[in-house]
Amino acid sequence: MKRNVPLVIGLIVLFFVLLNWYVISGIRVVVNSSLAVYCFLSVILLILSALSFSLIQIRKTGMSGVSKTVAHAFLLILIGQLVFISVLLPIDIFRGLTAVSTLVFQGKSFLPERSVYLIEFAMALSGLSCLLFIYGILRGKYAYRVIKHELSYDDLPAAFDHFTILQISDVHAGSFGNKKAVQKGVDLIKAQKADMFVFTGDLVNNKASEILPWIDIFSKIKTPFGQFSILGNHDYGDYVRWPDQLAKQHNLQTLKQYHAELGYKLLLDEHVVLRKGDQKIILAGVENWGVGFGERGDLKKALTGVDNDAFKILLSHDPTHWETIVKKHSSKVHLTLSGHTHGMQVGLEALGIKWSPVKYRYPHWAGIANFNGRYININRGFGFLGFSGRVGIWPEITLITLRRSERN
Repeated sequence: MKRNVPLVIGLIVLFFVLLNWYVISGIRVVVNSSLAVYCFLSVILLILSALSFSLIQIRKTGMSGVSKTVAHAFLLILIGQLVFISVLLPIDIFRGLTAVSTLVFQGKSFLPERSVYLIEFAMALSGLSCLLFIYGILRGKYAYRVIKHELSYDDLPAAFDHFTILQISDVHAGSFGNKKAVQKGVDLIKAQKADMFVFTGDLVNNKASEILPWIDIFSKIKTPFGQFSILGNHDYGDYVRWPDQLAKQHNLQTLKQYHAELGYKLLLDEHVVLRKGDQKIILAGVENWGVGFGERGDLKKALTGVDNDAFKILLSHDPTHWETIVKKHSSKVHLTLSGHTHGMQVGLEALGIKWSPVKYRYPHWAGIANFNGRYININRGFGFLGFSGRVGIWPEITLITLRRSERN
């Protein structure tokens, strides 16, 4: 693998050289300047791209404010360039085909000129995209919204009709930097006055200490039936180097203690019984189980002693657990609550369109899905990771109301 590193780096450098050359060649149609200026600009963009790529590699050990700024600058430039060429490249391909057909059928070479108006449109669209990402970095990552769902079941115990569950997921406390903004999100959670609060994993990015500055805020969340939580893939410390295995285990134990300090009952392949009078429902939680992210969770263990016909809610961080195991399990789990995907923090959900690049990894990546009466809700995440922003996929607070429907 190490032998291939120079080749990979070489291909990345070549990509950025060609990308910058192509973008500059388009801009030159509109902007009147010397070739030397364009070459200089291209080199500067290339250096910035290479520097940002290097800085992103140290993310696992933490990025400084400077490195994040450089990485964001790189991202903005890259997004702008990709949008620019998405407009220009199809037209240039058409120009090339026109030149070839003219040469083949007429025996002469003719390459249509690039349209100034098209270049200006591409530049404007590129600039708009950059502005959207700037908004996502400055404001979008804290633009909390409440999404409400109502789910009906004919076997829901009557006492739990209109029972409300508030779910958040993927706090990633190590990414936060604005206490006032986070407090507004927590205030919005409290304002929903739900019957029960659940957190579905990834409290931190890597280290337990990341949650310390935020315990006083998140511990204020209280609901009548309690607060429950599970672990996500990032909570195990798998993505950072530790001095030894003992240090990694100590970090996980410390994080579990912090869940208790938050007032959350951490469910580790176990269940609790929620009662109203003489009726009950089951709330189970598993350790992280996800395709490609560690298959730790044990659903069978979590449901030990639970009747097959009991009404069951499951907390499971990664939605691939539902897709692979839960929705076809011999014991019906009525509702699974997950997170993990973040909706990739970038996408479009408007005018009937629901799209994010994450759909190519997770066919169902946000909201409610149903398989033969077995529902899952995938929360888009309360926090953010990697890209310090959100564009079109806003941080989510989910409020689910359970309803009892009459049997036919």
